[in-house]
Amino acid sequence: MKKKTIILLCLLLNLFAFSQKDSIIIDAKISAGTLSVREKIYYQNKSESELTHLKLQNFTAAYKSRNTPLVRRKLEDRKKDLYYAKPNERGRLVYLMIDKKPYEGVLDDENLFIKLPKPLAPNAFTELSLEYSVILPSAQYTGYGIGKNNTLLKYFFLVPDSFDRDNFLEKYYKDLEENVNVNTFYRVKFENSAQNISSNLTEVAPNIFEGKLNKDVEFLIADQENYQLETIVDGQKHLLELGYPVTEKEKELIAFYLPLHLHFIKEKTGFLPEKIFISEKFKSKNDFFGNDDIKFWKFKFQMFTDAEKIDMDYFSIVSQQVAEQLFVSDKEKNHWITNGLKTYLEIQYLKKNYPDHKILGALSDYKILGMKPLKLSFASRLKLIERYGLAYQYITAQNLDQKIDEKFSDLSNFNEMAISQFETGSLFTLIAEKMGTSYFDNFLKGYISKNHTSELDKRDFLDQLTVASGYSSEFLEKYVKRKQRINFKLNDFERKDNVININVSKNTAQNIPFKLETFHEDGSKKTFWYDTNYQDSSCGYVIPDNEAVKIVINDLYAFPENNFRDNYLYTKGIKDNAKKLRFKLIPDNPNSEINEVYLTPGIGWNNYDKFLLGIRFKNKSLIDKRFQYLISPFFSTGSKDINGSFNAIYKIQPPESFYRTLTLGVATAKYNYDFGLSYKKISFSGNMSFNKNPRSEISRILSASYNFFERDLSPKMIAENDYAKYNIWNLGFVYSDNNVIKEKYIFGNFQYMEDYAKLTAESYYRLEYAKNKKLSLRLYGGYFLRNHTRNNNFDIGISKVSNYAFSYNLLAQSAISGILSQQFIMAEGGFKSYINGSVDQWLITHNVEANVWKMIDVYADFGVYKNRAHSPKFIWDSGIKFKVIPDFIEVYFPMQSSLGFEPKFKDYGNRIRFTFNLNVGALIGYFRRGWY
Repeated sequence: MKKKTIILLCLLLNLFAFSQKDSIIIDAKISAGTLSVREKIYYQNKSESELTHLKLQNFTAAYKSRNTPLVRRKLEDRKKDLYYAKPNERGRLVYLMIDKKPYEGVLDDENLFIKLPKPLAPNAFTELSLEYSVILPSAQYTGYGIGKNNTLLKYFFLVPDSFDRDNFLEKYYKDLEENVNVNTFYRVKFENSAQNISSNLTEVAPNIFEGKLNKDVEFLIADQENYQLETIVDGQKHLLELGYPVTEKEKELIAFYLPLHLHFIKEKTGFLPEKIFISEKFKSKNDFFGNDDIKFWKFKFQMFTDAEKIDMDYFSIVSQQVAEQLFVSDKEKNHWITNGLKTYLEIQYLKKNYPDHKILGALSDYKILGMKPLKLSFASRLKLIERYGLAYQYITAQNLDQKIDEKFSDLSNFNEMAISQFETGSLFTLIAEKMGTSYFDNFLKGYISKNHTSELDKRDFLDQLTVASGYSSEFLEKYVKRKQRINFKLNDFERKDNVININVSKNTAQNIPFKLETFHEDGSKKTFWYDTNYQDSSCGYVIPDNEAVKIVINDLYAFPENNFRDNYLYTKGIKDNAKKLRFKLIPDNPNSEINEVYLTPGIGWNNYDKFLLGIRFKNKSLIDKRFQYLISPFFSTGSKDINGSFNAIYKIQPPESFYRTLTLGVATAKYNYDFGLSYKKISFSGNMSFNKNPRSEISRILSASYNFFERDLSPKMIAENDYAKYNIWNLGFVYSDNNVIKEKYIFGNFQYMEDYAKLTAESYYRLEYAKNKKLSLRLYGGYFLRNHTRNNNFDIGISKVSNYAFSYNLLAQSAISGILSQQFIMAEGGFKSYINGSVDQWLITHNVEANVWKMIDVYADFGVYKNRAHSPKFIWDSGIKFKVIPDFIEVYFPMQSSLGFEPKFKDYGNRIRFTFNLNVGALIGYFRRGWY
């Protein structure tokens, strides 16, 4: 037989083989940012009904406008680059030919529906020939597309959706790394490429890649050659390829640790892919969280050695890569199984190789003025493996956690880590240790072996795990479907017949197992496991250890509880079970056996107290508590008196309710509001923050308060019958949307006092109309339903606020001249020019600001007001604002107003206004947006 005939026969046999399974054969070429493709699709109808059309996914449509799910997702993460992308940076599908005929639909549609020549019966195959061209987007937005030094391709080929989901695009286009077409045979050839091409597929010949994956295919086209490392595990070769540059030192460390990582993962799962390709995007998203060096100004504090960081980072990255290829999985529904197994592997690796490493690493050993201040903290004693429970504690303390089985696209960024990964991984670890890790690993290896090429069925996975664990994991199926606030409690114990009988209660009817550990005087300990039944009352358990001096349940955050303060009992000395009081200087991670009071130096200033020097006493730690207090006694250098404040709050946070947090509070304060005159304030308040999607920037708060005020009065004020005591009631509602492009705020309030009743409302809208250029619009209205006040203390301010409730941070409350009197608060009328004084009937104002250049804005205010016995009057002003620190320190220069051209006034320097609003809480809130 001639050689040509043999080659032709082989090709025909290959085509026949391809036609018997889902296959995609691609010839591709990249030139000047354009991807040109000739493609053959062999597709099997896996549905139970006939198909008249084949649906292809068009990923470039995710970039087409400012209103796609991808853009909205980026804005939720406070990333604006794609929103402002230029048309030539967005990418698009240029043309498409189907079986040599032009596609008749719209090329920028997310779903491209291809009419089949004849209906495709269930289980039948069809063949489709495509020819198309894609202008690739810039990689700066999603990591995929054209970068500075390389091009990363993923999702840009037109492929059928392997899961046939009607609503798939809404998730897929949110940059969620969803699986689009998996368990399909690919053969991809790149034509005439002088660059280096890497892929997660196997390279069978120069620039020719083929294989079948449980992930989507990726290709990296770069000028430089990538680092590759081949490792043999159990006699099989495995190739690691990195799609980014690494130093020689990093190569040396990776070469040392990778074989250890792969052997460990293989022992646990029984599976390793032949090739592991890691792109720079995948690396940055999946490296070990919390081991980075801390950099502050010119200082760097290294928590872990370079070798330890490489070890942790690459185990996290490689284990995530392997976990994502264990099954054919719909990430939207099954993310927590994949992420949980990855975290299980990570926890087991840390227990084996870093059992005594601390969560702060070497940070607690750094000296400041010859001392090691962090060595005194409880956080410095926490082990590295406790990080998983701490992350869960942190997010549940805010009541912003989500259920494990939440749709992946609805998870906030922090919950993707704390819930999908950490909480689920902790649960798998609990089950594994209860049944024995070797038995759990054997179950895992057997299940993966049988189901590796099948689509993952989470119910089947949980059912088989339930049987393998002796029904200890039976609770998982219901557990993952709701937010949890599980709590185990050690109640009491009794020594009897060389054993300890202990009473344990739980606040759930779920049959969740738990771990008990007994500690002895010599430092040794024993571990015991117990199952629970379907009830929430307390039960007795027998501990066969009469020598225990301390008993602990679920130590080291073994189970994700919401309260660990009742998880221990000392068996010798009743006083040892009382919470000890301890004073600390630095906010710390809470110690469940101690009532901690944090002391921090306090300093403040106002024009009448002058410097306020004192110490703040608070119990707020690094993780929020339900009950919090803050006591701030200060010595006033101006009045030579003791002033200060006290406030306490209690939070009610049901996991599943129409509201997120109900905060009940009481507060008192005493400060000077004028020279020689002080005020006292007592407040009782309630705030209800309504439930919200943790990914959303929208929040709603309903508030109510009662305030009692008592003021010292000067002889003149007494003569004028001023108010020495008064009571104010408030009922308000706030709606806010902190969208990074379109920020909205609406506030309404009803205020009642014995001499008046007032309605006020405010709306605020800030639009970023061009990158880093904003237009702000504010509308304010105030109306007295009745007003019988004896003076203008409670009037609505036009240009200066009426601070009768002492709620604004004014440096000089009563100043009528001088630089401090020029402090501006954006409230009430919001005018910057000194127009009139106050309003006792009604006021409507409109405030406008727009950015013109860098730190310079222009502003204008318009309004109409009416006082009793006077006709309505129109007022306006305008000027320039200089933003020293935007939203915190800003200076206003009035220009033209109802008063005239103000710069020509002799006292113009006294008319310049400034804001001073250094709110640390607001700064922290700003920087954590996008995480939750």
